[in-house]
Amino acid sequence: MIGTENLKDNWEQVVKIISDRFGGGEKLDLDAIIYLIGVQELGVGAKKFGKDEKLNLMHIAICRLLEPYGYYEFDFFDDEGWPHYKVKEQLPVLKPGEQSVLMKEAVVQYFSEKDLV
Repeated sequence: MIGTENLKDNWEQVVKIISDRFGGGEKLDLDAIIYLIGVQELGVGAKKFGKDEKLNLMHIAICRLLEPYGYYEFDFFDDEGWPHYKVKEQLPVLKPGEQSVLMKEAVVQYFSEKDLV
């Protein structure tokens, strides 16, 4: 796990970089960043997505973000190019604040792997 201060600093750095690039002047929140990761993982570029597709994109992102923690494993791409994951281990029951910390840590790790932070 990333230390609390490091996580806070790295999270703010990710938010600034992603918001500057995709936020149109607004500071993006965790959900928006997760959505953008889903779009990146799908790999189709800028496109208009329907409500169900947006939820699926967020699911893809969450699976990808939690894959290094051992909760999910990539399984296959379907005929339309959407990635599918299988559950390796059930997520523990977490309080909302703990969920947020886990996801922020996973986002920071994701962008660290991409040499963003």
